[in-house]
Amino acid sequence: MKVTEGTVLVGDKVLLVPYRPEHVPKYHAWMLDEELRRLTASEPLSLEEEYEMQRKWQVDEDKLTFIILAKSDGSEVSLASGDEMVMPSDPRLAALPMVGDVNMFLSGTRPPPPQIQEAVDGDEEDFSAEVEIMIAEPDYRRRGLAYEALQLMLSYATGTPELFKTQLLQRSESPLCIPARHLLTRITESNMASIKLFEKLGFEITKRVAVFGEVEMRWRGMY
Repeated sequence: MKVTEGTVLVGDKVLLVPYRPEHVPKYHAWMLDEELRRLTASEPLSLEEEYEMQRKWQVDEDKLTFIILAKSDGSEVSLASGDEMVMPSDPRLAALPMVGDVNMFLSGTRPPPPQIQEAVDGDEEDFSAEVEIMIAEPDYRRRGLAYEALQLMLSYATGTPELFKTQLLQRSESPLCIPARHLLTRITESNMASIKLFEKLGFEITKRVAVFGEVEMRWRGMY
């Protein structure tokens, strides 16, 4: 998405940066793994095709993609203590391990920027914002990185960090202001870890799609 190309989202454990050409070789290596392709419903691509896909995603106004960088323990890199702005071109980012990605797919007619409002049961508006996340590096799973990455992404996309109990170390205004009631995710019904992750963020199971072995979850609020 073009409007996010200068955006870096900074948390305590991770930074989210736009998907750039320097990330493609690592992303391509991940997608050589059959299990990761199955979990992400991805097709195998050549490296050249992967670069073309990155260029497409960069300008696609219906796809918001961030690469997840982990803040390394003991690293000499000091980022976003609150007194500086970090940009995607910052050379210090190259020292941080790339561990996954987080995406949002927009479909339907995007509503105008709203005032904060509660979801209404039976809302039949056709717009939706589907969220997905992948921690591709096994050594970085179950360390809270996926939770914080989702907090950052959802706070940025909606413009309402208070809904996700997020403290942004680097304030980034949302150009999207997506109403939180339009957020959804689809997860394989056997993936209980991911289901519990999204439940912690205020999502509830609203539909089961037996033919695909999936559950659909929609945001209903954190308590």
